Amino acid sequence: MAPSTLDNTARVMPDIAAEPRQAQAGVLDWVGMGEIEMPVSLAGDQGRTLSSGARVNAFVNLRRGDVRGIHMSRLYLHVDKALSNEPVTPASIRRLLKDFLESHADLSDRAMVSLRFEHLVRRKALASDNSGWKSYPVSITGVMDRGHFALELGLQAEYSSTCPCSAALARQLIQEQFDADFAAGKPVDREAVLAWLGTEQGIRATPHSQRSLAEVKIRLVPSFKDFPIVEIIDRIEDALKTPVQTAVKRVDEQAFALLNGQNLMFCEDAARRMQAALEQDERISDFWLRASHHESLHPHDAVAVATKGVAGGYTSLPDGLAAR
Repeated sequence: MAPSTLDNTARVMPDIAAEPRQAQAGVLDWVGMGEIEMPVSLAGDQGRTLSSGARVNAFVNLRRGDVRGIHMSRLYLHVDKALSNEPVTPASIRRLLKDFLESHADLSDRAMVSLRFEHLVRRKALASDNSGWKSYPVSITGVMDRGHFALELGLQAEYSSTCPCSAALARQLIQEQFDADFAAGKPVDREAVLAWLGTEQGIRATPHSQRSLAEVKIRLVPSFKDFPIVEIIDRIEDALKTPVQTAVKRVDEQAFALLNGQNLMFCEDAARRMQAALEQDERISDFWLRASHHESLHPHDAVAVATKGVAGGYTSLPDGLAAR
């Protein structure tokens, strides 16, 4: 009787990827898997563990031109094991990259993994007793290159920016309207002026403001054991002063309007504020940042970029290709 094709007894299965490909030989910088769906956990405050859904990219190089492909399933299984069993830390990223290389010892001497996820933080309202959840895009990228380990933490935070130029132009129009409504040489009644200031006729112009985006990439000092995500976000938002809000009542909206009026910002101002804040953080060995103001005046953004200026570190490319 002929054996069934569904028989699961041990047999040799073809491995096409391991076969030589002489006609198309060549080394490859990176080979792997992109957009792997995985859970990711991070250690939170007060002993809590925070979990999110992540997208993971896992790669190694292929330094042998005579081998057709790598063992992609091994990368997936290593990622699954690492992210399912413990919170993500710099040490766990290093171990994961070593697993990549050990499982491809005959093929690769470089490995890379990147994680992208949304980190939810509960934020208090500015003035009321309310609070709400705010989502921050986070990325973690690790590279092991011939024994050298590099780690990058990327963060994004939205804020409001009110244009200083627009504010000055609006003030000029208000002055002109006051001059027209209150004739020179006549007594000015305080109550009349106070009432006038509360009308649309009095405040005939307002400055334009827009939702803006702070993007930061940092390299932590090697001794750091955890990812200080919330701490770095807090440092950025404290420097900018006008982070977007969650739960908002009228009293919160008024407080937000006051913050915007007290923190008029060009994109250059925002970038310099973040630059100064990050330079004071001893946990950060290098950084790249970009302030993008999504203008309401015109359909293009106003952008400013800054780096720490470390030799051999980040370059100030504005398109996000930040690392040398």
